[in-house]
Amino acid sequence: MTRNKNNSIEMREIRKKIDKVDTKILPLMVKRSELVNKALSLKKKKSDIVDIKRINQIKKKVSGQAKKLGANPRLITDIWVSMIKNFIEFEKKNFKK
Repeated sequence: MTRNKNNSIEMREIRKKIDKVDTKILPLMVKRSELVNKALSLKKKKSDIVDIKRINQIKKKVSGQAKKLGANPRLITDIWVSMIKNFIEFEKKNFKK
């Protein structure tokens, strides 16, 4: 019983730490959203939304930085690509030219 109690205490502490990290990430995501909106306003054609060359540059950069930080580069890159895909969908839905 002690082990389960210790595990649940440890889990609560870890979740508190995750919540603190999320609190720091959220304002950055909001800022990124604002910048995506500004970029979208500059795009003349819907085909300007997806820039494969830029996406590949970002993937390479993120993977390299993740390695340097001791993280799993595949996991971090996959998360980043997911974020990019979501912003692309947002741009496609909000393109008004």
